Amino acid sequence: MPNTLVDKIITLFEKNGDSEYGGEAVTQGEHALQAAHLAIEEGCSSNIIVASLLHDIGHMLHALPDDAPEQGIDDLHEELGFRFVDKYFIPAVAEPVRLHVAAKRYLCATEPEYLGRLSEPSLLSLKLQGGPMNAEECRMFEQNQFYLDAVQLRRFDDLAKVPNMDVRPLGYYRTLITGQLK
Repeated sequence: MPNTLVDKIITLFEKNGDSEYGGEAVTQGEHALQAAHLAIEEGCSSNIIVASLLHDIGHMLHALPDDAPEQGIDDLHEELGFRFVDKYFIPAVAEPVRLHVAAKRYLCATEPEYLGRLSEPSLLSLKLQGGPMNAEECRMFEQNQFYLDAVQLRRFDDLAKVPNMDVRPLGYYRTLITGQLK
Protein backbone atom coordinates (compact mmCIF):
# COMPACT_ATOMS: atom_id res chain seq x y z
CA MET A 1 0.00 0.00 0.00
CA PRO A 2 2.78 2.58 0.64
CA ASN A 3 3.65 3.00 -3.04
CA THR A 4 -0.03 3.09 -3.97
CA LEU A 5 -0.69 5.80 -1.38
CA VAL A 6 2.35 7.83 -2.39
CA ASP A 7 1.26 7.56 -6.02
CA LYS A 8 -2.24 8.68 -5.01
CA ILE A 9 -0.80 11.74 -3.24
CA ILE A 10 1.45 12.58 -6.18
CA THR A 11 -1.49 12.21 -8.58
CA LEU A 12 -3.57 14.50 -6.37
CA PHE A 13 -0.82 17.12 -6.45
CA GLU A 14 -0.49 16.76 -10.22
CA LYS A 15 -4.25 17.03 -10.74
CA ASN A 16 -5.08 19.81 -8.27
CA GLY A 17 -1.77 21.36 -7.24
CA ASP A 18 -1.95 24.09 -9.87
CA SER A 19 -5.07 25.59 -8.33
CA GLU A 20 -4.88 29.02 -6.75
CA TYR A 21 -3.75 29.13 -3.15
CA GLY A 22 -6.44 31.38 -1.69
CA GLY A 23 -5.47 34.66 -3.34
CA GLU A 24 -1.74 34.24 -2.70
CA ALA A 25 0.94 34.51 -5.38
CA VAL A 26 1.59 30.74 -5.41
CA THR A 27 -0.37 27.61 -6.28
CA GLN A 28 -1.47 24.94 -3.83
CA GLY A 29 1.40 22.71 -4.97
CA GLU A 30 4.02 25.44 -4.72
CA HIS A 31 2.78 26.33 -1.25
CA ALA A 32 2.99 22.72 -0.05
CA LEU A 33 6.47 22.18 -1.47
CA GLN A 34 7.68 25.45 0.03
CA ALA A 35 6.33 24.58 3.48
CA ALA A 36 8.09 21.21 3.36
CA HIS A 37 11.27 22.86 2.07
CA LEU A 38 11.25 25.32 4.96
CA ALA A 39 10.83 22.46 7.42
CA ILE A 40 13.84 20.68 5.91
CA GLU A 41 15.92 23.85 5.99
CA GLU A 42 15.01 24.33 9.66
CA GLY A 43 16.23 20.78 10.42
CA CYS A 44 12.82 19.47 11.45
CA SER A 45 11.92 15.85 12.00
CA SER A 46 10.42 13.79 9.19
CA ASN A 47 6.95 13.99 10.72
CA ILE A 48 6.99 17.81 10.61
CA ILE A 49 8.34 17.78 7.05
CA VAL A 50 5.58 15.43 5.86
CA ALA A 51 2.92 17.35 7.82
CA SER A 52 4.19 20.56 6.21
CA LEU A 53 3.91 18.98 2.78
CA LEU A 54 0.39 17.67 3.41
CA HIS A 55 -1.05 20.36 5.70
CA ASP A 56 -3.30 21.86 3.00
CA ILE A 57 -4.15 18.65 1.15
CA GLY A 58 -7.77 19.29 2.12
CA HIS A 59 -7.79 22.15 -0.41
CA MET A 60 -6.94 19.61 -3.10
CA LEU A 61 -9.67 17.19 -1.96
CA HIS A 62 -12.72 19.44 -2.01
CA ALA A 63 -14.62 20.72 -5.03
CA LEU A 64 -15.19 24.28 -3.84
CA PRO A 65 -14.09 27.17 -6.05
CA ASP A 66 -10.71 28.85 -5.48
CA ASP A 67 -12.48 31.99 -4.29
CA ALA A 68 -14.59 30.24 -1.63
CA PRO A 69 -13.25 32.51 1.17
CA GLU A 70 -14.19 35.60 -0.82
CA GLN A 71 -17.71 34.14 -1.00
CA GLY A 72 -17.75 33.83 2.80
CA ILE A 73 -17.20 30.06 2.78
CA ASP A 74 -14.79 28.36 5.17
CA ASP A 75 -13.83 25.21 3.28
CA LEU A 76 -12.81 23.43 6.51
CA HIS A 77 -9.79 22.12 4.61
CA GLU A 78 -8.00 21.25 7.85
CA GLU A 79 -10.77 18.79 8.78
CA LEU A 80 -10.98 17.29 5.30
CA GLY A 81 -7.19 17.01 5.13
CA PHE A 82 -7.03 15.48 8.60
CA ARG A 83 -9.61 12.82 7.72
CA PHE A 84 -7.48 11.81 4.73
CA VAL A 85 -4.10 11.98 6.49
CA ASP A 86 -5.33 10.31 9.70
CA LYS A 87 -6.29 7.16 7.78
CA TYR A 88 -2.72 6.52 6.68
CA PHE A 89 -0.24 8.49 8.77
CA ILE A 90 0.98 8.44 12.34
CA PRO A 91 -0.55 11.00 14.74
CA ALA A 92 2.67 13.06 14.70
CA VAL A 93 1.80 13.89 11.06
CA ALA A 94 -1.99 13.91 11.24
CA GLU A 95 -2.42 16.08 14.33
CA PRO A 96 -0.37 19.06 13.08
CA VAL A 97 -2.39 18.91 9.84
CA ARG A 98 -5.61 19.01 11.89
CA LEU A 99 -4.32 21.80 14.13
CA HIS A 100 -2.63 24.16 11.67
CA VAL A 101 -5.65 26.46 11.40
CA ALA A 102 -6.12 26.42 15.17
CA ALA A 103 -2.42 27.29 15.46
CA LYS A 104 -3.03 30.47 13.45
CA ARG A 105 -5.87 31.42 15.77
CA TYR A 106 -3.65 30.57 18.77
CA LEU A 107 -0.74 32.68 17.54
CA CYS A 108 -3.07 35.62 16.92
CA ALA A 109 -4.15 35.39 20.55
CA THR A 110 -0.73 34.81 22.13
CA GLU A 111 1.61 36.90 19.98
CA PRO A 112 0.17 40.37 19.34
CA GLU A 113 2.62 41.07 16.48
CA TYR A 114 1.65 37.87 14.66
CA LEU A 115 -1.71 39.18 13.49
CA GLY A 116 -0.02 42.13 11.81
CA ARG A 117 2.18 39.83 9.73
CA LEU A 118 -0.67 37.87 8.16
CA SER A 119 -1.38 38.34 4.47
CA GLU A 120 -4.75 39.70 3.36
CA PRO A 121 -5.99 36.23 2.31
CA SER A 122 -4.91 34.84 5.72
CA LEU A 123 -6.77 37.62 7.49
CA LEU A 124 -9.89 36.82 5.49
CA SER A 125 -9.68 33.11 6.28
CA LEU A 126 -8.95 33.91 9.95
CA LYS A 127 -12.26 35.73 10.17
CA LEU A 128 -14.07 32.73 8.65
CA GLN A 129 -12.21 30.36 10.98
CA GLY A 130 -13.36 32.09 14.16
CA GLY A 131 -10.76 34.79 14.72
CA PRO A 132 -8.15 34.76 17.48
CA MET A 133 -8.72 32.20 20.23
CA ASN A 134 -10.03 33.22 23.60
CA ALA A 135 -8.14 32.25 26.77
CA GLU A 136 -10.07 29.00 27.25
CA GLU A 137 -9.50 27.95 23.63
CA CYS A 138 -5.78 28.65 24.05
CA ARG A 139 -5.66 26.53 27.19
CA MET A 140 -7.44 23.66 25.42
CA PHE A 141 -5.17 23.96 22.38
CA GLU A 142 -2.10 23.70 24.62
CA GLN A 143 -3.44 20.41 26.02
CA ASN A 144 -2.79 18.66 22.70
CA GLN A 145 0.61 16.96 22.76
CA PHE A 146 1.25 18.12 19.18
CA TYR A 147 0.37 21.79 19.63
CA LEU A 148 3.99 22.99 19.40
CA ASP A 149 4.45 20.99 16.18
CA ALA A 150 1.29 22.63 14.82
CA VAL A 151 2.64 26.07 15.74
CA GLN A 152 5.93 25.29 13.99
CA LEU A 153 4.03 24.05 10.91
CA ARG A 154 1.92 27.22 10.99
CA ARG A 155 5.04 29.38 10.79
CA PHE A 156 6.16 27.48 7.68
CA ASP A 157 2.65 27.82 6.29
CA ASP A 158 2.81 31.59 6.68
CA LEU A 159 6.20 31.84 4.94
CA ALA A 160 5.46 29.44 2.07
CA LYS A 161 4.07 32.04 -0.32
CA VAL A 162 7.10 33.08 -2.38
CA PRO A 163 6.68 33.09 -6.17
CA ASN A 164 9.28 31.00 -8.04
CA MET A 165 11.02 29.70 -4.91
CA ASP A 166 13.57 26.98 -5.69
CA VAL A 167 12.44 23.82 -3.84
CA ARG A 168 12.86 20.07 -4.02
CA PRO A 169 10.46 18.26 -6.39
CA LEU A 170 7.52 16.28 -5.04
CA GLY A 171 9.23 12.97 -5.85
CA TYR A 172 11.95 13.82 -3.32
CA TYR A 173 9.41 13.19 -0.54
CA ARG A 174 8.49 9.60 -1.49
CA THR A 175 10.70 7.98 1.14
CA LEU A 176 9.83 10.52 3.83
CA ILE A 177 6.10 10.01 3.21
CA THR A 178 6.46 6.22 3.34
CA GLY A 179 8.39 6.48 6.62
CA GLN A 180 5.52 8.28 8.34
CA LEU A 181 2.76 5.79 7.54
CA LYS A 182 0.92 3.89 10.27
